[in-house]
Amino acid sequence: MKSIRLGKTELNISELGFGGIPIIPLGFDESVSIVNHCFEQGITFFDTANMYGDSEKKIGSALEKVRDKVIYATKTLTRDAQNANKHIAYSLDNLKTNTIDIYQFHNISKESDLEQILGPSGAYEAVNAAKKEGKIKFIGFSSHDIPTAIKACETGLFTTIQFPFNFIENQPADNLFKIAKDLDMGIIAMKPLGGGLLERADLCFKFLQQYPEIIPIPGIQSIEEVDEIIDLYRNRQPLSKTDQKEIETIQNELGKHFCHRCGYCVPCDEGVKIPEVMSFRSMAKRMDLPIALAIAGPNMESVDNCTECGDCLDKCPYSLQIPELIREHQAYFKSMTEKNG
Repeated sequence: MKSIRLGKTELNISELGFGGIPIIPLGFDESVSIVNHCFEQGITFFDTANMYGDSEKKIGSALEKVRDKVIYATKTLTRDAQNANKHIAYSLDNLKTNTIDIYQFHNISKESDLEQILGPSGAYEAVNAAKKEGKIKFIGFSSHDIPTAIKACETGLFTTIQFPFNFIENQPADNLFKIAKDLDMGIIAMKPLGGGLLERADLCFKFLQQYPEIIPIPGIQSIEEVDEIIDLYRNRQPLSKTDQKEIETIQNELGKHFCHRCGYCVPCDEGVKIPEVMSFRSMAKRMDLPIALAIAGPNMESVDNCTECGDCLDKCPYSLQIPELIREHQAYFKSMTEKNG
């Protein structure tokens, strides 16, 4: 597997990374085996977060003996310094390491998030202090909102950016990634398989291989999945005209129902958490179901506030029938809740 320079970090990492969400529901030994297999197949970049159940612990246990050969990226969702300090210590302990290579602020998708993180007693204060102490090498962030991500990049305070990128959510290539590249930031692509919605791995990774400077981090939950994806890199093929037509067909089909999490529909005057509600199916596929249900619960309750005023319909650039779709997602959430007991 090729080695890629991750922007101005100067870290050389595998051109394919590992996303740590899908191992949450798996047994500890099985997870350790999968992570070890990824390393044996040439993957050296492992991304996780302290909110991903015991994902950090599993990765830390699996790779403790080869720590000097791998790169760890983890995240915190907190916005204040006090809790950020706690989260850093928690992640260091879980990952069985003295230094976290890349520490990321999770989901900076609103300008208010960025302001809080960078403000007095904000989380950046604690993370930057930990960097000076040698506990963290580089500071990055993840986001789902292009305008906010651009503002974060332009502060010059972050070394890496993590953003959804696949052949359905390809808008970042037009502006965000160009800005990040000009700033020599490392670019990490989460959701390379559309959060589990895109079933054609061959098409997904042929598309992504057109962007060699961008590191995809697919969520992996079996050795078979690892081997399938690795094979697409060892025996890579360019997108053919047939592939492109199939991608266009999938884009057209999903475009009618698929939330791109662009955020143009929010804020909702009634407080409906539209993007969060629309992402539940993807979350339920990637995460342990009880955890997904717990996270989604408050968002799903907000659907009851919808008055079908139509404002979100006017704002959505993809012409999604949002009031109808959020109720479909709420019904699906309720059915999953009932099945889960």
